[in-house]
Amino acid sequence: MSGPLRLAHSPCPNDTFVFHAWTAGLLPQCPPPEVTLADIDVTNGMAERGELDVLKISYAALPYVLDRYALLPTGGALGHGCGPLLLTREECAPADLAGRVVAIPTEHSTAYLLFRFWARQAWPGADVRTVVLPFHEIMPAVRDGAVDAGLVIHEARFTYHTYGLHCLVDLGQDWEGRTGLPIPLGAIVGRRSLGARRLAEITAAIRASVRHAWADPGASRAYVRQHAQELAPEVLEGHIGLYVNRYTEDLGGCGLAAVRTMLDLAAEAGLVPPVPQDALDLPAPADPVPA
Repeated sequence: MSGPLRLAHSPCPNDTFVFHAWTAGLLPQCPPPEVTLADIDVTNGMAERGELDVLKISYAALPYVLDRYALLPTGGALGHGCGPLLLTREECAPADLAGRVVAIPTEHSTAYLLFRFWARQAWPGADVRTVVLPFHEIMPAVRDGAVDAGLVIHEARFTYHTYGLHCLVDLGQDWEGRTGLPIPLGAIVGRRSLGARRLAEITAAIRASVRHAWADPGASRAYVRQHAQELAPEVLEGHIGLYVNRYTEDLGGCGLAAVRTMLDLAAEAGLVPPVPQDALDLPAPADPVPA
């Protein structure tokens, strides 16, 4: 690669684990990029404004940036049993929340898109009232009664019990039950103007970083802990084990089908702009690039 790349991803354990080898210079054949760590709502906005070269964004934000960015087939978050949860302070039925206030992390998150899929069936005709809060404020807001429910992801799957909260619905389980497909959560995108060859080199670098992380998980441990909101070792290991999987190494046909299905269903429901069939294709370089 020639010239510095600018990369942004979240400080979540799966992202710091995946990108550590590349960003820390542990891959001699892959010059490390300049890194910005920011929550997904921030990186979504960066992509929509055309900032930086490579970003981790929500799959729900993908239709808004595909004119400038290509979906890369490695490094993302997609899998089984790893979807967002809708949490409440007290046990209740879904109908009890119709018209109530739900805290969400961002309006362009995949979590919110899955929530809207579910809400259209659970609360037909009812208004969906939401308020955007930073990830770390959602569970305390539900616990303290500031909102009626909260939409959470990542570490919250392992820690919501400590806030005394209840899971009303596992939205990933709902998605898998209806489609039989894995849950698309976070995508890696690269600026199209970099060209096909450079995008292929970036893809190879990210894939090499994933493989390095699996081969030597201890190498990134201090870096992951430095940026994690939840420091309990079992939570960090559970988080990484759940969200860094075979789809992280390579999206593959099944992963791509899940992405396409989600975006098509969302477009049919008027929740996102339609995505042309070829918009998810990664341009092929003229010359082969080593994996």
